[in-house]
Amino acid sequence: MARGLFFIFIFLITGTTYAQSVKNKKDLKVGVVLSGGGAKGLAHIGALKVIEAAGVKIDYIGGTSMGAIVGGLYASGYNAKQLDSLFRDLNFVDLIEDNIPRGSKSFYEKSVSEKYALTLPFNNFKVTFPSAYSGGQNIYSELVRVLYHVKDVGDFSKLPIPFLCIATNVETGDEVLLDRGYLPEAIMASGTFPSLFEPAPIGDQILIDGGVVNNYPIEEVRKMGADIIIGVDVQQGLLGRDGLLSATEILLQINNYRSAVDMIKKVEGTDVYIKPDISDYSVVDFDASLKIIDSGVDAAQFKLEELEKIASAQNVIRNSVKPLSIEDSLIVKQVILKGNESYTSGFVKGKLRFSNNEKITFDKLKQGINNLSATDNFKTIRYELLTNGDGVDLIIDLRENPTKTYLRLSAHYDDLNKTAALINLSHKNLFMKDDVASFDFIFGDNLRYNLKYFVDKGPYWSFGYNSRYNNFTNPVDYSLIQTNFNVGAGLGLNSISFDVIDFTNQFYVQTVVREEFSFRLGAEQKYLKYSTKTLGEGSGGLLPAELVVEDGKTIFEKSNYLSLYGQLNLDTYDDKYFPSRGFYFDGDFHVYLLSSDFNNNFREFSVAKSRIGAAFSILDNLSINIETEGGFKLGTSSVTTMDFVLGGYGNDLINNFRPFFGYDFIALPGNSFVKAYSRLDLEIAPKNHVMFAANFANVDDDLFRTGEWFTEPSYSGYALGYGLESLIGPLQVFYSWSPEKKDGSFYFSIGYWF
Repeated sequence: MARGLFFIFIFLITGTTYAQSVKNKKDLKVGVVLSGGGAKGLAHIGALKVIEAAGVKIDYIGGTSMGAIVGGLYASGYNAKQLDSLFRDLNFVDLIEDNIPRGSKSFYEKSVSEKYALTLPFNNFKVTFPSAYSGGQNIYSELVRVLYHVKDVGDFSKLPIPFLCIATNVETGDEVLLDRGYLPEAIMASGTFPSLFEPAPIGDQILIDGGVVNNYPIEEVRKMGADIIIGVDVQQGLLGRDGLLSATEILLQINNYRSAVDMIKKVEGTDVYIKPDISDYSVVDFDASLKIIDSGVDAAQFKLEELEKIASAQNVIRNSVKPLSIEDSLIVKQVILKGNESYTSGFVKGKLRFSNNEKITFDKLKQGINNLSATDNFKTIRYELLTNGDGVDLIIDLRENPTKTYLRLSAHYDDLNKTAALINLSHKNLFMKDDVASFDFIFGDNLRYNLKYFVDKGPYWSFGYNSRYNNFTNPVDYSLIQTNFNVGAGLGLNSISFDVIDFTNQFYVQTVVREEFSFRLGAEQKYLKYSTKTLGEGSGGLLPAELVVEDGKTIFEKSNYLSLYGQLNLDTYDDKYFPSRGFYFDGDFHVYLLSSDFNNNFREFSVAKSRIGAAFSILDNLSINIETEGGFKLGTSSVTTMDFVLGGYGNDLINNFRPFFGYDFIALPGNSFVKAYSRLDLEIAPKNHVMFAANFANVDDDLFRTGEWFTEPSYSGYALGYGLESLIGPLQVFYSWSPEKKDGSFYFSIGYWF
């Protein structure tokens, strides 16, 4: 009994002594400073790994630019291993370039991005240049997602680790300390590199990268209460002339004049100074992220002993960093808009494509924001998520793009339209909010134009007007003319030139489900003129008397048509020219009610056609695109100018001219057709494609009535080609042949189709 009491006494004495030693031990406060440096800032993650492994508990953290991004995420509760995983999964090119998925673009916006090679702001009849390469929208959306767990923390000292970052007031040049507000917005402002990203509006200030004034905020972190400063410096210092090889490097050099001088004193004031060896990398070398992160590990390892001493001197009862789980869904209770003066609430909310009190994923939220960004109506879109009951309020602050007028340019060559250059003038808010007007003037071998006016009412019925003028000339088999226009025999001709003029005007209303599906109803006026120079006044009376000759041309058709029409369109292809995934459907039904009836053969008739396709990847660089299409005429009218004509290669052939490998343009006519098409696409190098295509068809009159549409195809064609995604659009060349014809030909296409 006495021995037991003795041991209890000894335990109490030693336990009390240990507790007193812990209590009396100085609670050493450690601050971490992370400098800016673009892609080089990824080395911060590697350094944080070692700091964690050494047992150091960080009490305060401050950073600038990339140091603010890494530091802000770490301060929110992520550990270094999680940061490593987050950054490894990111596609930095897509984030920086603000690449917007094709599925987020409306049909108008798709046509803009897939038709024009160059777009320039055109203000007051003067060509200007964009103020920045990117709006930074994708980066901001990603920050909102990964910082959702601290969305309601407006005072950064209340974060798991108190945090601050530095930005620069672009109007005054003053340093701006950001230690409260909305965390994604603050660290985005700190990293807004001039000319790369649009300046960030916060309150009444316009902010840019903090590295301009303070790229290593050591004094600010020390004022937070830090006793010890651990600094990770990824600045490159001043470069010699051999290192100033790009505009980015020159801008950084200008920024670093002040920093280089300030860093002499700041390094002396840093207790543990970690300087990764990243001299071989530039500020935009995000593709070397793994090596840069490892360089941070290596540099911090040299300071491991010092770090371990700091850890041993700290209070041992401090909690360690625990892994976070990232939310993947949320409920938006209401959407609050700010700054939308030129665009209605219906337009903005309609682009979001979700309703209040609806549970959505972050991907769906991001797509909604991308839908808005794709309109190019806003320079920046900043939004906050703030808790409201069991959901959040989505507060969107829109900074409208002051540029309303754009000059766009493009060039193209193909075997049908020949050489063409395009000048486009587009203007937004021409007559009312939410509208856009666009005029293409196309000159070259064939003069053309395309006018569009559209008022986008989001989820409500939108309306628009289209007007176009097209013309081209192509040789055709003389037997086709005989069959379709009752031209006499006996001229001894194999082929003749065939001139087509099309002038079309459309008024329509349209509704859209998401950005990928549209339903349109409209009225159309179309003027068609078909003629030839081959047959004229000198045909020796062999032409039928009813054929008209004007200006040395024989006229086959010269009529106006009035019709009503409906269209359904679904387009989830990831690329118009080289699709590797997605679906496509285009259905069109025209009822021709009236005609000026040049050939005295008009009766009311209808034309229906549809095209459906799918694209999917077989391997990482091998995809297949499979499509089928068909069409038919309803009614007893003998008008042939609306018949289907297959042949040639092209993306934007007008009316019922349809492409078909193996046969020349305007080669296979009929008032009905069915066609199957498939293409294998091997991307042998980035943006370089080798393709093999095959198509099969039946084309004739009344295929569906006779049942011949389901028989073995009468026509087939194959093509082997090469494609390159270039700055002016796709460059494509195909060698095409048909077993029925037993010969082949080349098709060329250079630039975007228009």
